[in-house]
Amino acid sequence: MARTHHTNSFSTPQSLSEWLKPRLPSDSFASWGVKPGTKNVHNLWLELAEGETSLADSTPPLRTVQVVTVRIIDKHNRVLIETRQELSDGSLRERYRPLSEKMKPNETPESAVYRAVREELGSIIKGSVGDLESESVMRIVPGSYRMKLEERNSASYPGLPACYVLHSMEAVVEGLPEGQFCTEEGDEYGDCGETSMRVAADGAVSVKKHYWEWVSAESIKC
Repeated sequence: MARTHHTNSFSTPQSLSEWLKPRLPSDSFASWGVKPGTKNVHNLWLELAEGETSLADSTPPLRTVQVVTVRIIDKHNRVLIETRQELSDGSLRERYRPLSEKMKPNETPESAVYRAVREELGSIIKGSVGDLESESVMRIVPGSYRMKLEERNSASYPGLPACYVLHSMEAVVEGLPEGQFCTEEGDEYGDCGETSMRVAADGAVSVKKHYWEWVSAESIKC
């Protein structure tokens, strides 16, 4: 029997919480937004409302997410990785992976790559070399696209297994610092126009800063 996938069928974060409680280990669910580095039910509700995530009606539910991963390569053949994030609750979340971003509904991997770079690195790039849309500033390496499925427990939502559909590409981006640096996130949920989404966004854990460094391509698996 096919599983039912819930997207934005929950009217409020509270209704999502009530649906999740009997389907997840109580100690795991209680840690959401409390354990450092985790997100809370408001975050998950926003992912569902924006079409970034689907949930299978199972016990435990399976969260499916389309993710774009961008391996940014420099002239020394190093790869840019995000080492950690600083969250709005003051906690740090370890990452050690290339730039990655959840894809929007009906978004192509190429469009998601440009959006991801613009949102997380755009401020520092624009200040040094100009318009990100110019090929002289950023280009996707031809033939670098790869897609794979990865199932693992979510670090953001303990106890909730996840299936990640990973779309990866390599890109060359001009104007980035040579050493370690950090970028600040704007309002992560700034485009939440509806009142219900704005209220949920105010209760969500958001990313405030991203920390980056260059590493040898051989030192990461992605």
